[in-house]
Amino acid sequence: MDTATAAFASDLYGRSGTAQNGNNGSTMIENITFDEIRIGQQASLSRRLTMSDIELFATVSGDLNPSHLDENYAADHLVVGHSMWSASLVSAVLGTLLPGPGTVYAGQDLRFHHRVLLGDVVTVTVTAASKDEARKTVLFDCVVTNQDARTIISGTAEVVAPTEKVVLAAAELPQVQVIRHDGHELMLKKCEALPPVPTAVVHPCDESSLRGAVEAAEANLIDPVLVGPESKIRSLAETYGLNIARFRIVDAAHSHASAETGVRLARTGEVEAVMKGSLHTDELMGEVVRKETGLRTGRRLSHVFVMNVPTYPRPLLITDAAINIYPTLEDKVHIVQNAIDLAKVLGVDVPRVAILSAVETVNPKIASTLEAAALCKMADRGQITGGILDGPLAFDNAISREAAITKGITSDVSGKADILLVPDLEAGNMLAKQLSFLAHADAAGIVLGARVPIILTSRADNVRTRLASCAVAVLSAAARRRGAAPAAE
Repeated sequence: MDTATAAFASDLYGRSGTAQNGNNGSTMIENITFDEIRIGQQASLSRRLTMSDIELFATVSGDLNPSHLDENYAADHLVVGHSMWSASLVSAVLGTLLPGPGTVYAGQDLRFHHRVLLGDVVTVTVTAASKDEARKTVLFDCVVTNQDARTIISGTAEVVAPTEKVVLAAAELPQVQVIRHDGHELMLKKCEALPPVPTAVVHPCDESSLRGAVEAAEANLIDPVLVGPESKIRSLAETYGLNIARFRIVDAAHSHASAETGVRLARTGEVEAVMKGSLHTDELMGEVVRKETGLRTGRRLSHVFVMNVPTYPRPLLITDAAINIYPTLEDKVHIVQNAIDLAKVLGVDVPRVAILSAVETVNPKIASTLEAAALCKMADRGQITGGILDGPLAFDNAISREAAITKGITSDVSGKADILLVPDLEAGNMLAKQLSFLAHADAAGIVLGARVPIILTSRADNVRTRLASCAVAVLSAAARRRGAAPAAE
């Protein structure tokens, strides 16, 4: 049961005087029949209005009035609750407390006097005013007040009261989680004051990749240079109604030539980023890593997923899940340094790095635990800079402070990790996709360690993911431009 529901249930059963614990520990609720109800009898409950309440009520009711959801639109920038949210609490009292289970609504007449603001505590009180013996109905006076004793709602409710005694276990309500996708929105907002980044979009020869480039341009994130067969690109744009009239197109006969040309544009400084189109990742990266004509630097290339997980309080960087299959210890030095530098670009002053393994102790039989210990010592010696490293850590210890305490682990990273360094590509790829598909996380992906950021997108990516990947590249390019990010030459 979530916190809001638990508070509601505690108040509900605590005030009723009709709840009792069964042999199995479950809460029992008991109604008050028509014959038992006395004129003047009262029941009440209190509830604090939270943003989760507002969002859940909007989701269930379909009422998306921005007065409830957008503080910039709301009068005086004060978010107000739905009036019917307060009214629904009247139903909660009648249906669970007085008369309780078996109650059927016959009518309701309410007047709304004042708005309920986010954070207000409202108290609903119903008082039995009259009874109709023939119809077995009871008329209740209903009053809703706030924490300042101001009347928010007043009126009456008529119900058909139960005639038979009912004692039963209260239904256990499902856990409800509000899944927000504002992490990527915050990242996009940081790009609003930045100019679009000239970006070579390599071989955008299917709808997904060409549309992604157009959408990123419309969001003022990139200034695309479309590299590929010009006739095919124009034909695609016409087929799918995409306006590419203002974009420069560099003709390239096929995907290999597109990769070569896109990398050359970045190498000569004509563009500040490269974005993968419909060609295979290996084909593009093969040109990127060419010794004489590619975009290599003193760093090893690595991929970082920037994940915004609804159940985690900060962005989570996962590396490497796309480039280095079985990285060596030396490779991991570069991989973790790339991630630390990116985290700083994204606004983390001192990134915390959890080096993952299956266990949290050094075990000579598990190579990743030995490498974790070595990486931590290298950070102590200044061979890795800018972050706080700890490992080996199992995933639960990295993410949950409570899990670490339970296992007796003292760590400055546990429960506060900004970066998860995975043992190999398989582990990283599975972890990132599990978070996306099971935890509803938003992901953005970028390749670091080259002369320019490289945006890797997938045909399965939604618009939000594509734009967020471009946003990461925009922030990285801007940091390089002002000298706030290492050149890694």
